[in-house]
Amino acid sequence: MKFILELAAKNLLRYKRRTIITSIAIAMGLMMYIFVDSLLMGANLESMRNLKWYETASLRVHKESYWEERMFLPLESSIGDPEAVLDLLAKKGIAATERTVFTADMILYQDDFGEDGNMTVQVTAINPETDFSVYRFKDTLLEGRFLQKGEMDGVVLGSWFAEDIGAKVGYWVTFVTRGKGGFYEAFDMQIVGIVNCPNPNVNRTLVMMDKDAADLYLGMEGAVTSIDILLPEKSNLASVSKTLQADLASIDPQLRVFTWEDLAHDYLALLQAKQGGTGLILFLVFIIAAVGVSNTMLMAMFERMREIGMMRAMGMKDRDILFSFLFEAGGIGLVGSLVGVLLGVLANLYLVNVGFDFGFMFRDMDIGFRIQNVMRGAWSIATIAKAFFSGIGLSMLVAIFPIRRALKLDIPTCLHHQ
Repeated sequence: MKFILELAAKNLLRYKRRTIITSIAIAMGLMMYIFVDSLLMGANLESMRNLKWYETASLRVHKESYWEERMFLPLESSIGDPEAVLDLLAKKGIAATERTVFTADMILYQDDFGEDGNMTVQVTAINPETDFSVYRFKDTLLEGRFLQKGEMDGVVLGSWFAEDIGAKVGYWVTFVTRGKGGFYEAFDMQIVGIVNCPNPNVNRTLVMMDKDAADLYLGMEGAVTSIDILLPEKSNLASVSKTLQADLASIDPQLRVFTWEDLAHDYLALLQAKQGGTGLILFLVFIIAAVGVSNTMLMAMFERMREIGMMRAMGMKDRDILFSFLFEAGGIGLVGSLVGVLLGVLANLYLVNVGFDFGFMFRDMDIGFRIQNVMRGAWSIATIAKAFFSGIGLSMLVAIFPIRRALKLDIPTCLHHQ
């Protein structure tokens, strides 16, 4: 075995240029695999954080009838006694806040916006005193101020939405909406603040007002559409939601607890599909490596056919010849894997710590991730190990076929090969 390894090493050094070129092809493919996997993993992690911090929280309580019709935001299926739920959560030391979400026609006036117009928007009514304990809007204020408890005529907009409609702090708008019970209500609101958060979906759509004002205008009589709950990052959501579900039954058997994964089911399905792209990249890497190594081994076979014939004539077993060429291919894969992993780690250092600013793209194009500007990577030891061993293993695997083909020829044919 020692002789076979020495022979493989000598052959690698004999054909330095070919070894280097093939190793570089493998290295570049593995580097791209590590880089792209890191980019997608980082985007997924940040998207999930921004989803929970600005859209869904960790858990959310709805009435069962509301969840069934959630696409229509039915005010009639509201939580009638939110204070009882909030008291229960407070006793358990769980941060929570109540919200009411509804749709309305927002009317813009020529005096402020330059022309009259209207659009349908989704309005989120919050309790400013408790919302900051669940969501992270407090440090996202771009202009003006945030809402105050009991403010009846103030509204806050997302920065991209405000920019799209030409809104500024101090402008007035009118909302026309259908209240609980079917009546229609119109009320004037002044834009008091504009927020700019890391979640582009929120920046594009956010319209936020005080819950007490919504309670009055919509005739909610203290009811809310949801109670949003914040849990520590590593909490077992399934276990906590199951426990809360049992506790809430004593307040209202119709109340249901949903995790952020339930609320973002469609989005998570989209992320899962995008992760399939990483597998495609790895497949392409395999193709690159397979073509490179196969070509190298095939050329080596033809160039060294007489050498193979002489080794066989001198009594060297076909198995030993096979292993020598396999180790030679493995050496090429080892060099390529080492260089590829090193380049991938170096590229990932920049990606994780600095990242790439794609804000110029994300502003006008929704790519699905909940990222506003900078995409950063994430470390994955499993991906690096997979890339390293795949480069070696694949190089040896694809070398088997040309080697076996050469060994099928008889010794005289090999010796007379030109």
